[in-house]
Amino acid sequence: MTSTLLPSGADAVLEGLDPEQREVATALRGPVCVLAGAGTGKTRAITHRIAYGVHSGVYVAQQVLAVTFTARAAGELRTRLRGLGVGGVQARTFHAAALRQLSYFWPQTVGGAPPSLQEHKAPLVADAAARLRLSVDRAAVRDLAAEVEWAKVTLVTPQAYPEAARRAGHVDPGGFDLAIVGRVLEVYEQVKTDRGVIDFEDVLLLTVGVLEEYRPVAEAVRAQYRHFVVDEYQDVNALQQRLLDLWRGDRDDVCVVGDPSQTIYSFTGASPAHLLGFARRHPGAQVVKLVRDYRSTPQVVALANGLLARAAAGPNTPARLELVAQRPPGSPPVFAGYDDDLAEAAGIAARVRAMVDGGTPASEIAVLYRTNAQSAALEQALADAGVPYLVRGGERFFSRKEVRDAVLLLRGAARAGASGTDSSTGTGDGARVEAGDGAGDGPALPDAARDVLAGIGWSPQPPAGAGAVRDRWESLQALVALADELAAQDPSAGLGRLVTELEERASAQHAPTVQGVTLASLHAAKGLEWDAVFLAGLSEGLMPISLAEGWEAVEEERRLLYVGVTRAREHLHLSWSRARTPGGRGNRNPSRFLDGLLGDAARTPRRGGTAAPGSKGGGERRRKAALPTTCRTCAGPLDTAAERKVGRCSTCPPTYDEAVFERLREWRSRSAAEAKVPAYVIFTDATLVAIAETAPADLTGLATVPGVGPTKLDRYGAQVLELLQA
Repeated sequence: MTSTLLPSGADAVLEGLDPEQREVATALRGPVCVLAGAGTGKTRAITHRIAYGVHSGVYVAQQVLAVTFTARAAGELRTRLRGLGVGGVQARTFHAAALRQLSYFWPQTVGGAPPSLQEHKAPLVADAAARLRLSVDRAAVRDLAAEVEWAKVTLVTPQAYPEAARRAGHVDPGGFDLAIVGRVLEVYEQVKTDRGVIDFEDVLLLTVGVLEEYRPVAEAVRAQYRHFVVDEYQDVNALQQRLLDLWRGDRDDVCVVGDPSQTIYSFTGASPAHLLGFARRHPGAQVVKLVRDYRSTPQVVALANGLLARAAAGPNTPARLELVAQRPPGSPPVFAGYDDDLAEAAGIAARVRAMVDGGTPASEIAVLYRTNAQSAALEQALADAGVPYLVRGGERFFSRKEVRDAVLLLRGAARAGASGTDSSTGTGDGARVEAGDGAGDGPALPDAARDVLAGIGWSPQPPAGAGAVRDRWESLQALVALADELAAQDPSAGLGRLVTELEERASAQHAPTVQGVTLASLHAAKGLEWDAVFLAGLSEGLMPISLAEGWEAVEEERRLLYVGVTRAREHLHLSWSRARTPGGRGNRNPSRFLDGLLGDAARTPRRGGTAAPGSKGGGERRRKAALPTTCRTCAGPLDTAAERKVGRCSTCPPTYDEAVFERLREWRSRSAAEAKVPAYVIFTDATLVAIAETAPADLTGLATVPGVGPTKLDRYGAQVLELLQA
């Protein structure tokens, strides 16, 4: 990308922006807060703001620091800025920017080389647990590592951890008492010291320490960077905010961009409070709202807005941006229920196969789910349907052996071509291949790339079937597609240009698109988009996940589903299953988040089939009513499963007759003793309370009480009704 693609004059940068985006781009001074909904062009707005500032002479490119949360997002910022004729802007993640500064200033402040960076905490956590004689498995180590990260980014010391974790609602991480976890955190720090290593959070902590303790370092950084842009600001944690404040000093030239409705990383210490309180901390800040959704059809946007509109109000409800669709109308979202998980996976695979056969590129389709454990059935179903797929979060693209081999061969071919056309470039071992090298009078870039990659297994036609051979071809085909893309941008580009692009992408982990359906968790899908999105497993217990207790945790699950919905450009498919395994008891309900959005589509469909948009499906069995989400007494949100079963929050007084409830309890005790089972096997406390409070008059009414299934209705129904009517 070069500046020749840009019309002359700084004002040309503003062409094509909508009024709100233009307002962002021209707000070059002072604190600026951009509240940007999903698909509203926030990256376009902030890159044009930087470009306009540079081209108008207000900014010096090298004095701008743009920070975000993923290497991919940082790479995207750099790519777009180059396309706007702006080079030299530092676009990095918080950790990358801090590590760069720490490596530079450590010898001047502490002396010597900085400690080695330990990329994975698991070995250190396992060592700490072993020193405390704790028995841990992989899952426990993972949970303890998450607590280490949470404590450090929220600036909580091991000594203060138990109380802070208790206030945050953490319950027995890894199966251990909070006091024991605090000891693990303390010993973890000792393990790091003994090994002479630091972790990723230490990179931020040590950079903060150097900036606070050494005034010359802070002054040098502030002299270097005068203008700051922070993307995805709703995900900032306390430690990152502290680092940003130190970078900024007493200046207010900072622009933050975020959407509180997409806060989904609170378990890592992220908080939307920094975004929502920005204007209060920076009096006079300019606040701009981006609500024009250019990504999704009106049908998808309407569903996304409806999902958030049904959120229960709480003590910390974030401001909601109502999106306004800008695209032409499309097809309505499809809701589908299935008998079991395998039927759901097969149904999704069949629809994906039909879309691919109909011309939708596989790379423009994604299947998203709440937990990684859900992917196995989907992977098998797609493989059975002959649909190529990739699991996001697996092995990194540039770490794959075939990709490393291909880059090595392409680099060698580029040097050989450069040697034959321009001996002055110096292409001996270790010399960098320049962007234009390797073009000369040889074959065009697409043909040259194909010739090289054919030597390691690429072919014009993909191999039959799935498996490792197909995966290898898909990786090489992605490189071929990138060569075609570069040649379309610059017909004079040669292999050297391709190699340079690959090197830059590898350093930023910005992989080219692989032709396969994406399988990813909802968290991993953040920041991405596809033409078609399938949201799988939308049943109670998975969405919201059963571990979500309390209003804030449940509402974060709602926002997570919102993120999934807003990944779709044109086609959206939402599904759930009534049972986990074929033939299992179908006692699952669609997610409460779909209440009011489903209509009749919530009813059970044909076995293994799907319900059309708004259809009732073909099943005869009646779906139980969804559990209530608000208290029938005070109308407040119901936080726990027990509260939802009763229909009343724990702080409101019971509404049942005490004598009736006592009769039910005594009967349950007798029945449990006769059957030689615990009392809760007959009915749980919550179900007993629900029966007493609703006081059903017949078996039909009793069947609607949560916790009273067909078996218990047949076994105990008549006895319960007799007790209620006594």
